[in-house]
Amino acid sequence: MQRILFVCSQNKLRSPTAEHVFSQEPGLEVLSAGTNRDAEVPVSPELIEWADRIFVMERTHRAKLQQRYKTQLDGKPIVCLGIPDDYAFMDPALIELLERKVRPFLG
Repeated sequence: MQRILFVCSQNKLRSPTAEHVFSQEPGLEVLSAGTNRDAEVPVSPELIEWADRIFVMERTHRAKLQQRYKTQLDGKPIVCLGIPDDYAFMDPALIELLERKVRPFLG
């Protein structure tokens, strides 16, 4: 079972959409969180340690994780998807983009 964590800023639109889209995928456990302290589900050291692979929506999210959770990351793969905050929750265009960008990493 591969554990995947999706990260955006507020954990309201992009990362919860990704969690929803990939949560039924066989062989995956999926959670989402946000880098902002007031996010719906803020990133925590426990979430970082739980994840086998982390997908962030923007480079700023990766930088925040690397700065705040250096010890917990310990060489863990972080994939930047390059998806701007331009989409609503479950936006069909966002779902298509997530499918196209995430699927190659799920092998």
